[in-house]
Amino acid sequence: MRACPAMWAGLVVVVVLVASVGAAAAGLPRFAEAPEYRNGEGCPAAVAGAGVCDPGLVHIAMTLDAHYLRGSMAAIYSLLKHASCPESMFFHFLAADGGGAAPEVGELRDAVAASFPSLRFEIYPFRADAVTGLISASVRAALEAPLNYARNYLTDLLPKCVPRAIYLDSDVLAVDDVRRLWETRLPAAAVVAAPEYCHANFSRYFTDAFWSDPKLGESIFAGRRRAPCYFNTGVMVIDLRRWRIGQYRRRIELWMEMQKEKRIYELGSLPPFLLVFAGEVEAVDHRWNQHGLGGDNILGSCRPLHKGPVSLMHWSGKGKPWDRLDAGRPCPLDHTWKSYDLYIADDDSASASQSTLSSSTLPASW
Repeated sequence: MRACPAMWAGLVVVVVLVASVGAAAAGLPRFAEAPEYRNGEGCPAAVAGAGVCDPGLVHIAMTLDAHYLRGSMAAIYSLLKHASCPESMFFHFLAADGGGAAPEVGELRDAVAASFPSLRFEIYPFRADAVTGLISASVRAALEAPLNYARNYLTDLLPKCVPRAIYLDSDVLAVDDVRRLWETRLPAAAVVAAPEYCHANFSRYFTDAFWSDPKLGESIFAGRRRAPCYFNTGVMVIDLRRWRIGQYRRRIELWMEMQKEKRIYELGSLPPFLLVFAGEVEAVDHRWNQHGLGGDNILGSCRPLHKGPVSLMHWSGKGKPWDRLDAGRPCPLDHTWKSYDLYIADDDSASASQSTLSSSTLPASW
């Protein structure tokens, strides 16, 4: 859906998590200013003085750091471009308070504000040491970054008046109105809604030691609403109030503590989510997570879209579109991502950058 050009009034609150990934000594990359979009008809009127507690807002959580900043900027731009009520967006950025080479919160704030002058957002510090002691080795070093686990702490960081949030990874691209995802119904028994992929081999996400242990394995998933299925944690609608009441952060941490004692999985932050929520997730249409476009976690090979409609594209996996474009070896779908890229290379002119922004189109097959 094409958004009405506009300013932004309360529909989507995006929470962006900022990790302690090394920024270049010369500072953050440069980004062009995105076009401004205004609300269309039928958008909720802002409640005076309500701020982030305005009931008309939609809340979205994302990651943001120096290494993935280029992806985050493109994701935010795509969300605004396709929103029917872009003025209703409020972005919450969670910045990892880890010191070292990480960019300062002020630098990140300035970068976002420069590209999106009318954007409503706030930045909250996330201490990496809250989770570093729980992280075990993964199949890929990038999956061990504390930022990957920050989604577990949303209820500790977001204001308590925020009822739910859409969590999105930085390597996504929206090509539809995210309000449709926001309005996903969560029945009383559900805390998380996400696209499920029940054709995937669920057993491969855990080790033989897990499946052979009589106290673990299949007994863990017995009695759940449905048979356990794989779901990708890069796109989730989370009921924060139910999460807080059910102490789900602690439930995930308990599995991470067990992993440190007895290796029961190999793949980063995903398996603890599966252990807690698989079989209890409220299913969302697959169009909201056309994932795997980054290929596998080893080679990052090119992959096409799944069959069916597309509302959100997700470059999960090793291959990121900005890296492949810079290397001169892009996959076909990376060119779609490029049309939302706000990055200004050192040898780019301002006119070339603005030309890129005016050419945001989708393949004819859409």
